[in-house]
Amino acid sequence: MRRAWVAALGLSLAVALPSASWAQAKKPAFTATAVKQSAFQKSATTITAAGLKDYLSFVASDEMEGRDTPSRGLDTTARFIATLLSRAGVKPGGDNGTYFQKIALKRQKLVPESAEFEVDGQKMSYGRDFLITGGAGSASGSLVFAGDGWFVKAKGIDAYKTIDPKGKIVVLTQGGLPRSFTISDLNSGKRGEDWIDPGAYAVKKGAVGIIILPPLTMLADPDRLEMMRRSAETGSYYVEKLPRGMTQAEVPTAMVTLKVARALFQREKPGADAILASFPSGTPVEPFALAADKKVRFSVKTTVEEAATQNVVGIVDGSDPALKSEYVALGAHYDHSGTRTTGPDTIMNGADDDGTGTVALLAMAEALAKAERRPKRSAVFVWHMGEEKGLWGAQYFVAFPAVPLDKIVAQLNIDMIGRSKAANDSNPSNEYLSGPNEVYVIGSKMLSTQLGEVNEAVNAAYLKLSLNYKYDDPKDPQRFFYRSDHYEYAKKNIPIVFYMTGVHADYHRPSDEVSTIDFAKFEKITRTIYATLWEIGEMKTRLKVDKQLPAEARQGIF
Repeated sequence: MRRAWVAALGLSLAVALPSASWAQAKKPAFTATAVKQSAFQKSATTITAAGLKDYLSFVASDEMEGRDTPSRGLDTTARFIATLLSRAGVKPGGDNGTYFQKIALKRQKLVPESAEFEVDGQKMSYGRDFLITGGAGSASGSLVFAGDGWFVKAKGIDAYKTIDPKGKIVVLTQGGLPRSFTISDLNSGKRGEDWIDPGAYAVKKGAVGIIILPPLTMLADPDRLEMMRRSAETGSYYVEKLPRGMTQAEVPTAMVTLKVARALFQREKPGADAILASFPSGTPVEPFALAADKKVRFSVKTTVEEAATQNVVGIVDGSDPALKSEYVALGAHYDHSGTRTTGPDTIMNGADDDGTGTVALLAMAEALAKAERRPKRSAVFVWHMGEEKGLWGAQYFVAFPAVPLDKIVAQLNIDMIGRSKAANDSNPSNEYLSGPNEVYVIGSKMLSTQLGEVNEAVNAAYLKLSLNYKYDDPKDPQRFFYRSDHYEYAKKNIPIVFYMTGVHADYHRPSDEVSTIDFAKFEKITRTIYATLWEIGEMKTRLKVDKQLPAEARQGIF
């Protein structure tokens, strides 16, 4: 009440004493003007709760089968988006004059009956004594133990300083980053030169196979081992043109149980139990070569499947002949988690995650394309695939951009903007939901102070949402800054804003249905983001990048 009364008093004084008021008032950091333009106001009214609901009812329907990557439902959703973009007059931004940025996927599946493992002639049982976690073919030979297997130049860490793994099978402990090495160390060096992860380093040094000793906690968890077995046999898709991550090696790789570990280190000092006890918190065992007469052989066959998926990209050209070469990027992920195998409802519809972002983007693209006048800068709308798999679509777009990355002045990311926490909601699973007029804003000032000021000025001059910065911190325990597509753009030094209304009891569950969405709030947030797009698009000069990402935010996703 007091704040409203003070604001009203200030307004009356400004009317009565304009010269004195302006002399004492603090000049706003940024003044929003685009929201006052007739072209914006008319086009913004075409973004309606009813229209958003119509689109979401299709995108999050059972017929889309949860929009897994890849899947028939995801492809159908992509076609739906492209059709509406074409009807609205949005220019195709994908490959060969289409809206689709085609992305090739591969999946390697283990052939279980082909998996073999022998130690000194003793045959081990696949699924009970060992698992094959990567690579294909056969490995045989003598063994070297290489600890955690890392190379870190700045720290003087070299797993093979005293041993030569060429032509041998390397035994590694699985313990994450090496001791005295941090995420910040990764950020400050170049992968492959300043540091090399265990799998890649073993291959580089000439190893013919890798055996992994898992932590004792994993060995004691049969459910986890069973899950890993099923995963290897089912196989996991990966994007052919993107790095596959630190743990993927190009040689046959096996994970073994305590029984096999003891057989490997029989008659060795230290033995398997001492080595397993030494990590991740104990004193590490120095690398050493095992007895030359130790005979180990393991092999596996795999099959490779190929699939295709796509980002969807649309472009609306700006109105200024010079500034139209710069872009405001807007993004959302249109995939979700597919289906699950048990329960009365098996379809993960993903209405909020991220059906809301998907259709918000569509409504904005249509509104902008049909506006009587467009902003000076162009807009590129990107519907990313595979966010749920590890930000695949965003990683691909920044690696193979449809428009020059250095011409993208900002990226506005939308992921889950459709839910509200009711006043009487005591469900602990809804703890992170925002209120009926509230939206979480993340990263808006992390690279550009000015972008944060623009975002706030637009909101204050327009629909006056409550902007909540609770999770606007790379050290946030929930790690929301890292969990959506904007992160890949931020790593390329592009200023970003991430809008969300919070996770909830229906997050990644079949109950994330259209019926749970607060469409009045959804409309308001979508129009506010649209206004921010206009404001950035109309600025005389591009946003200033006056900061670097904090060290902890440059770590990457492995």
